[in-house]
Parts: sequence; structure tokens; C-alpha cells
Amino acid sequence: MREQFQFKYDLLKDWKELPSEDLALVQVAYAAMDRAYAPYSKFLVGAALLLEDGTVVEGNNQENVAFPSGMCAERVALFYAGATYPNAVIKTICIVAQGELMPASFLLSPCGSCRQVLLESENRQRKAIRVIVVNQDMRTLILDSAKDLLPFGFGK
Repeated sequence: MREQFQFKYDLLKDWKELPSEDLALVQVAYAAMDRAYAPYSKFLVGAALLLEDGTVVEGNNQENVAFPSGMCAERVALFYAGATYPNAVIKTICIVAQGELMPASFLLSPCGSCRQVLLESENRQRKAIRVIVVNQDMRTLILDSAKDLLPFGFGK
């Protein structure tokens, strides 16, 4: 039997087309990105999580000369939220990046490890996490669930 996986997403020309709650989250993600520590890749990444109670949690990539000892922005934010607000429900994650590691025309996407952690967070809270990814050329990808990034994730 041949199966098929499909998902829907929105692709905006510019993140400034987002509703006001999302605009604020993008701005927080950019502020977090500006504080990233990425002296090796020179690829700065910021993430911002909006919790259901309105709390915003930030993360940014933290590199280390002893690669792969660093951490991606998404996991920094997700692990901080899990440690600090263990019962909170994550409503949305916004991810932004800047640097020459990828051409500006390429759509950004979380790495495989971050996809798995996003999926685990979604499974843990038993509620979808909306994903907003702002590309370097301002195009903005919006997904309804982390499952759309990793349909065959490890675990449940």
C-alpha cells in the first residue's frame, strides 16, 4: 500500500503582513537573534515562544569551539520554557535567522534535532504548536503544527 503525506502552510511575502500578536513575537525573535553567539558559523538565529498565558520565552543559538557542544535557538527556548514553565502550553514559536550560511532566497527551516524537540514539546502538551519561520528575504512560512515539519518523528 502506498501512502501519502500532505500538509498545508501559508507563505507570506513579508512578516509585516502578520497579525499584531505575531508581529510582536517576530520582533522579540529578532531581538534574541541580535544577542546570539555565533562566532564560527556567523549565522545568527533567534526564537521566541508565545505561551498560552501570554508569556514570551526567548532563545538564540549558542556556538562552541568544541562543535557540536553548542545549541540551536529553538532548543534553547524550548528547553528553557520546559525547565521554567513546565506546565505551560506553547501556543506559537517564531524563528528568524541571518547570515551567509544560507542564501537569502532559501526558505529557512529548523534542523532535524530542533524538529524532534518541537514535536516532543507538542506531544508533551497534547496541543499543536504553531510555527512561524521568517526567511532572510522576509518571506514568512506559517505551519499549524510541528508535526508538519517532521511527519515521522521518533517516538509516539
